[in-house]
Amino acid sequence: MKVLLIDDHKLFSKSLAIVLSDFPDIEEFSSTNDVDHIAEIVEKSQPDILLVDINLGHSVQEDGLFLTKRLLGRFPEQKIVILSGYDLPAYRREAQKIGAKGFVNKEVEPEELFQILCSIQSGMTHFLSENVMLEDLTVSEKQVLRMIAGGHRRKEIAMQLHLSERTVSNHLQHIFEKLQVASSVEAVTKAIQLGYLSPIS
Repeated sequence: MKVLLIDDHKLFSKSLAIVLSDFPDIEEFSSTNDVDHIAEIVEKSQPDILLVDINLGHSVQEDGLFLTKRLLGRFPEQKIVILSGYDLPAYRREAQKIGAKGFVNKEVEPEELFQILCSIQSGMTHFLSENVMLEDLTVSEKQVLRMIAGGHRRKEIAMQLHLSERTVSNHLQHIFEKLQVASSVEAVTKAIQLGYLSPIS
């Protein structure tokens, strides 16, 4: 099995290389943080499984989920697994929605990671069952939520998004209902916990 890791943390990459070297079924392990040329790297190395972190560093314009979506557009048969410390329900759902084969927390034990990789290589997927039932927020609701988190008032949000204040209030009401909260502060707090608002921003 050939595995390629996309991660900006060199220490983690080296540690994972050492860990996976104990498993003879891992024929080759390589890593890169060169997101700008990742399509060429994938085409050249042809990994069986591509491991992608969500946080690819502040110098990178897109996160690992956007990168995964872009790569699957070019390499639809590529098996991609999100390997991240940001193990949040919204991230797991998004990874599954865009076509990743699995989502694994970086705290995973080496033996478990190896077993997961083997199962994905054989055609399985790996997504932990959710204890939290999420109803998707719309694009507009996410925009309103991000602006609320940024400290904007309803009137400011309405002006910037070219909406009426009534529409903004309706969006907020829908957000409260979907997140099962009663205030903007609770909505922002829960949105961060669930992954709708990024903890890496």
